[in-house]
Amino acid sequence: MNKPIIDVLKGGSLKPPPVWLMRQAGRYLPEYRALREKAGGFLDLVFNPEFAAEVTLQPVRRFGFDAAILFSDILVVPHALGQRVTFAAGEGPLLDPIKDRTDFERLTSEIDHDVLAPVYETIRRVNVELPPAVALLGFCGAPWTVATYMIAGHGTPDQAPARLFAYRDAAAFDVLMDVLVEASASYLVRQLQAGAEAVQIFDTWAGVLSPEQFARWCIAPTRRIVTMVRLQVPGARIIGFPRGAGSQLPRYVAETGVDAVGLDWMIDRDFARERVQGIVPVQGNLDPLVLLAGSVVLDRAIDAVMDAFAGRPFIFNLGHGILPETPIAHVEQMLKRVRGT
Repeated sequence: MNKPIIDVLKGGSLKPPPVWLMRQAGRYLPEYRALREKAGGFLDLVFNPEFAAEVTLQPVRRFGFDAAILFSDILVVPHALGQRVTFAAGEGPLLDPIKDRTDFERLTSEIDHDVLAPVYETIRRVNVELPPAVALLGFCGAPWTVATYMIAGHGTPDQAPARLFAYRDAAAFDVLMDVLVEASASYLVRQLQAGAEAVQIFDTWAGVLSPEQFARWCIAPTRRIVTMVRLQVPGARIIGFPRGAGSQLPRYVAETGVDAVGLDWMIDRDFARERVQGIVPVQGNLDPLVLLAGSVVLDRAIDAVMDAFAGRPFIFNLGHGILPETPIAHVEQMLKRVRGT
């Protein structure tokens, strides 16, 4: 059976477009919250294949999305490189920060796939349960975005710690990026071999980089990952998501080799249609806040997205992850509007 998401990633144009949401498996769902409480800590949930598979499947069962995305986190990669990662309730991730190149000694040179074995088992379990037309997506964080957390030890609003580190010791930062490129590519290959049908590279903090840094820390590492993955999995379908790329998006698409690109809600849609959608399929770009707002403003926003990207390869999605406080009724409203039901 054809899978709409995969058809679009191969260049097809479907009406209505396939739809899934970033962070669709998460805190806005009561069934997720119940299972999270049962599991205990966040990483206990991620590394429990039975629970993680169930969480991955929950939004597909409830809403009938065209894709399931693996329930995991971008920070399992530094965790599997030997950096201590914890998730404190209400505080987000906490890591032992990397302050200078001597802290690299805490990291292993290669990713430990034994640590990540439960993730691959989750993929295998999900594949058994997925409806035939629903695609399974894997993912990783892009090296730049993952490095920002590794260096600061937590999330920051402008990623100043990582940017300052790169300014002060670019050679050392290159070493870290090399480790992350190798680890991320190897991780994605294992996901695809376990049964993921496409993967997405999340560069959530690409938008804080200058054009020169964007080329060095966003485009170049992503290009290397894409090349390395396809050497081992020829034809692998890869979606890039460089949030905040703006006018640099065409260059990102041209130089990384991704099959499709996710659009944040800040991008000019006419620009994206004219300069990007004619080259690769696009995915996005509804503002998560308008999904939270609901009512007639949500309908208008959906129509604007649909009108902008109609007639060309397009996957409907948000411009970033769904917000935890989003009402389920608004997601249902969105799906009815997108699908014309």
